Amino acid sequence: MPVAAGMATAIVATAFGGPEVLASVETEVPPPGAHEVTVRIRAAAINPIDYKLYSGAFGADPSQLPKRVGLEAAGVVTAVGDDATAAVGDEVIVYGAGAAGLFATEVTVPDAALTPKPAGLGWEPAAGLLLAGVTAVHTLEAAGVKDGDTVLVHGAAGSVGLLAAQLAVARGARVIGTAAPSRHDALRGYGIEPVAYGDGLAERVRALAPDGVSAAIDTVGTDEAVDVSLEVVADRSRIATIAAFGRAGEAGIKALGGGPGADPGTELRAQARAELARLAGEGKVEVVVARTYPLAETADAMAFVAEGHAGGKVVLLP
Repeated sequence: MPVAAGMATAIVATAFGGPEVLASVETEVPPPGAHEVTVRIRAAAINPIDYKLYSGAFGADPSQLPKRVGLEAAGVVTAVGDDATAAVGDEVIVYGAGAAGLFATEVTVPDAALTPKPAGLGWEPAAGLLLAGVTAVHTLEAAGVKDGDTVLVHGAAGSVGLLAAQLAVARGARVIGTAAPSRHDALRGYGIEPVAYGDGLAERVRALAPDGVSAAIDTVGTDEAVDVSLEVVADRSRIATIAAFGRAGEAGIKALGGGPGADPGTELRAQARAELARLAGEGKVEVVVARTYPLAETADAMAFVAEGHAGGKVVLLP
């Protein structure tokens, strides 16, 4: 017998612009079809891409409005369609495989978007793990990071940078990470050697690593990050950026993600989800949650994230 459609609260962009265009609406949750499940959301994480998608930065086609928002979340399966791989009651992380509009109380998504949530991983860090995590794994693979390497991570206190740095440490690499001085003590706690960005960065990195730097990962996209990476890493094929798309082509370094000319790494990123969940569940990598907001205060949460100094993931709690 098919499951009846239910109702949920969801966040939509009613126009293209800033956080002020976001509104909370009541919407129908379609019953799950074949290979689909319905998930009651327990936590949903905000990412910079979320506000870029409704800001108009990627186009402002009015036919897309109202636009649902949210790309990663965690929750409990409440209904399953035919041939679904999950069961009612499963605790899951929702990310990828076409899942979107996750800033909501309940959603129906493809079962391919589910990753089992480890019992030891809280809802908030689970919600914020995968988008940054699969990006971090992609950077390490692209730069060939391995045991014994010395790796420079630009933006090591950011969501992607901190996970990339932790994963590199877990691989046996020595990690030097750029960050504001206020974040240095926290980075040391993860086995990362902090260095302040700004004038003289290349000299400070050389002082820490007189024998050279094997690879560099740029998560910030500044000219400084690219220039210093080129200066301290001999092999340009071992420099990867997720932000400096314009510079990447001219410099001959690897651009990753959704930017022009970048490698999306779709298959690699999908394959990384289960291992990331396992590592997070075992406490081998940590997602830092900076702040939580009720779903009704999504606009305020978005404004905070847009400032660029959150200090970790910002998570919505429906």
